[in-house]
Order: sequence, then C-alpha cells, then structure tokens
Amino acid sequence: MEERRSARVGTVSGLALLTGGTAIAAVAGGAHSVFATVLLGFLALGMGHALLTEIHRQARRRTARWTVQDTANATLLAVWSVAALGVALAAVAPPRVRAVGLLLTFGYALSSAYFVTQRRRSISRTPAFPQRSAATPAKGAARPDSRTP
Repeated sequence: MEERRSARVGTVSGLALLTGGTAIAAVAGGAHSVFATVLLGFLALGMGHALLTEIHRQARRRTARWTVQDTANATLLAVWSVAALGVALAAVAPPRVRAVGLLLTFGYALSSAYFVTQRRRSISRTPAFPQRSAATPAKGAARPDSRTP
C-alpha cells in the first residue's frame, strides 16, 4: 500500500543514528554483562527493522516527483555511511567497534541505495495527473440522470 503521509527527514536520520549508536554501545568496552550486550544487540536489530520500515514508507509516498526531502534522506544515509566508515578505519577503536562500524557502513550504504531505487520506482508508477473515477463526473459536466430540456 502506498504511503499518504508527507515527506519526513528526521525520522529516517534519527532512526539511523539510534540504530548505529545502539549497535556501537552493545560492543563497546565497559562493564557490560552478557545480558546487557545481548539486550542492546536485539534492540539495535529492532531499530534496524524500524529504520527499514520507515525507509520503505518514505520511498512509497504518493507524489509525482522527487522532492527536497528525498534528496535529504538519501544524502543523510550516505553521510552516515561515510561516518561509519570513519569509525571502521579509526586505528584507536577496538576491533569489535571497528567491525560494527564496517557493518554499519554497508548497512547505511545499502539503505541509501534501497531508498533511491524504491523512490524512483514509486515515482514512475504514480501518474502525473490523477485520473477521475467513473463515479465522479468532471466539473461542469451533466450527470447521466439529469434531464436537460
């Protein structure tokens, strides 16, 4: 089903940052118990699913053209991918954090590509001018049951 909501930038970007931050927190050093690590890992997976769902909703909106919000969403996901690559390449980060940074790099890059692909498909399927149904006559047109002298 196509989404009827207006375009939003903050939800996609916010979910992307929350997902990445939670994933990094799950593997970062500290006094985490195994339970806390597993719980944070599952939370990151759940937020990743929410991010994918929101990307899908944003891409399937019913508009006939690419908007500024679409550019912002695709660009921000690409920026988060580059930032995660920076974490993966940082020599001072522990190996587990670097591995998660690399996974986030690929995840954000794939999310950006998925958004652009789905958005372009949605735009190509949306007619430029909505067609009228047979039940609603054109403005000023006589109704079939009306009698004209």
